[in-house]
Amino acid sequence: MKKQQKGKAPSPYRWALTVFLMAVVLSAVLSLASESMLEGAGVTAALLMLAVFIGLGILFDIIGVAVTSADPRPFHAMASHKEKGAKQSLMLLRNAERVASVCNDVVGDICGIISGSTGAVIVVQMQAAFGFLPVVVLSLAVTALTSGLTIGGKALGKSFAIAKSTAVLQLVGRFLHLFSRKKR
Repeated sequence: MKKQQKGKAPSPYRWALTVFLMAVVLSAVLSLASESMLEGAGVTAALLMLAVFIGLGILFDIIGVAVTSADPRPFHAMASHKEKGAKQSLMLLRNAERVASVCNDVVGDICGIISGSTGAVIVVQMQAAFGFLPVVVLSLAVTALTSGLTIGGKALGKSFAIAKSTAVLQLVGRFLHLFSRKKR
């Protein structure tokens, strides 16, 4: 493989491989966490877990949309005034395509998949608790509710992310600033 020349864009195959590996690892970690928390948990805990994964999917979708629609000018001004998180926000904006890919595709899709498997666990638990309802009815109800909450939440989130992209990105930048190394 040739060495990357200065000024040349990185290979899209390398990015695709990176995203693939990131998705595999993140999916395994989240799935393991979900499985271990759901083991022996009741319907209420499973519903709470479902809400968390739906919420995470919506949150990361908001971040992914905000980073692609935000104007960098306010962040340059914030960085010149040394506001916390401005440099991190600018870094996200410079890598908007990749950030959106990770937030919307990797995290969002994984949360959707885990929401589906959590929904299946809920159906089994509800069938055991309420044996008089047919599995098909429970399955349809849980699937429809999960889909509706996810899709409706993401639709609302996208509108919010576009309208408030600067505020969203500023919050994310400040959060990331908490984890940045102080240079002195």
